[in-house]
Amino acid sequence: MVSVTWDRIGLSDVPEQQTSQHPTSSRPDGATAPLYDVVGVGNALVDVISHADDHFIERHELVKGSMTLVDTERALQLYRALGGAVEMSGGSAANTMCGIASLGGRAAYIGKVDADDLGEVFGHDLRAVGVQFRPGRPDGGTPTGRCIIVVTPDAERTMNTYLGVSSLLCVGDIDDEAIAAGAVLYMEGYLFDRDEAKAAFRHAAAVAHRHGRLVSLTLSDSFCVDRHRDDFRALVADEVDLLFGNEHELVSLYEVDTLEAAIERVQRDCQLAAVTVGARGCLVVTPDGVLHAPAQPVERVLDTTGAGDLFAAGFLYGYTRSLSLAECARIGSVAAAEVISHVGPRPLVELRTLI
Repeated sequence: MVSVTWDRIGLSDVPEQQTSQHPTSSRPDGATAPLYDVVGVGNALVDVISHADDHFIERHELVKGSMTLVDTERALQLYRALGGAVEMSGGSAANTMCGIASLGGRAAYIGKVDADDLGEVFGHDLRAVGVQFRPGRPDGGTPTGRCIIVVTPDAERTMNTYLGVSSLLCVGDIDDEAIAAGAVLYMEGYLFDRDEAKAAFRHAAAVAHRHGRLVSLTLSDSFCVDRHRDDFRALVADEVDLLFGNEHELVSLYEVDTLEAAIERVQRDCQLAAVTVGARGCLVVTPDGVLHAPAQPVERVLDTTGAGDLFAAGFLYGYTRSLSLAECARIGSVAAAEVISHVGPRPLVELRTLI
């Protein structure tokens, strides 16, 4: 746990009149109004959820309660063995785009699926909630990525994740027209493993900036940061206008011991960062100071999956409507509170009714 000395962070350093100021990109002459509020790029995965007993866990040698990355053969074997299952689109950035749509925003999503049944499920689910899906090209029959979730009678979730074709996203899969049509580009750190994906991120950011749009990135996970720290730092310093992450990811990014030190570093690298700090809420960081926004109260936390995804959805929704940074953080907190109050990473009610 990161130790935070709140009075040393500079929580009062952002004057009230500055909390509505947003980073801006130079907009080229003749730039058109954006068609979308946010365009997301990420791992396109389908959650395959099935209920089974402990005998199934033992028979297939699963590690109960864990998340394991699996290869194609293992993924297909488990998928066939499940029998009945509920299939729904997943993935971090896709969750965020669905959250924006639930708030009443306009979102599009770029991700790679195969021309198989699960690829059809993924696209259908996004379109059903109002998110425009711009799929990348299929890649030699590599199946659609999936997270196979086995729920046992004790409510334990055992996950086996197969990234499949989603992880093969490259520059050729980026829809430049969609990127140019979004007010904000939102990129998912989970996708950052391969050099081809890193090149796709750079390309997408360049397209966005060329059209006067803003570029945002979510760090996704401390393990992602640990694997690609130098590349992440370079991307944040060179291309990112708005950074999302939690306190642990930010400390890992800059290899420092305290959140205070990490904040000082990110203030030099990008114009705006939204850093979640668990039940304490979030810190909105600008070069001029830091604003603390409290978390929305939740009577009972049932599942924190998707909390960061939905916080980003709420923040971006407010941001693209030129609301104050404090109000952006409040809407993010409302969206996150809804998703952690039930099982599953997507809202069960229309978020627009809560704000």
